[in-house]
Amino acid sequence: MPTDDITGLVRRMAETIASARGLEVFQVEYKPGGQLLRVFLDRPSGQVGLDDCSAVSGQLSAQLDEQDLIPHAYRLEVSSPGLDRPLRDEDDFIRFRGEFAKLALAQPVNGVSSLRGRIGECRNGMLRLETDGGEPLWMPFSQIRSARLDPAPPPPGPGSKAKKKR
Repeated sequence: MPTDDITGLVRRMAETIASARGLEVFQVEYKPGGQLLRVFLDRPSGQVGLDDCSAVSGQLSAQLDEQDLIPHAYRLEVSSPGLDRPLRDEDDFIRFRGEFAKLALAQPVNGVSSLRGRIGECRNGMLRLETDGGEPLWMPFSQIRSARLDPAPPPPGPGSKAKKKR
């Protein structure tokens, strides 16, 4: 069975199980070469806990064994996308407005191919990013090659009262 078919079927099974726990499926990855199946869970109202992952993993594993979708040995991993989660589309940027993100750009802007800043408004296919330099920058979503949340605090800027090491 093609990888895309397996990924789609696993996603549908995982979504049924996850939704019963107030969770959603963030992403499904199937790596036939490495014989690895990963399911990433998310919760719109907060973080995903170890109990959530364990419960979904147990139920999904039982269903996968029953359906025998993957005819060879594989490893199932169920987890959350993490604090540095990928931002996949405009809805993710809207959801995490006010958070910091790192962006890799499809083409350099002002000579740089990556940016870091606070996620601002999203409208008409455009993102406002409040960059570390303090300048708000509007860019089309099509200019963003990849993006991730950046949970690390921003580096101290000019005029900040950072503590010095002694």
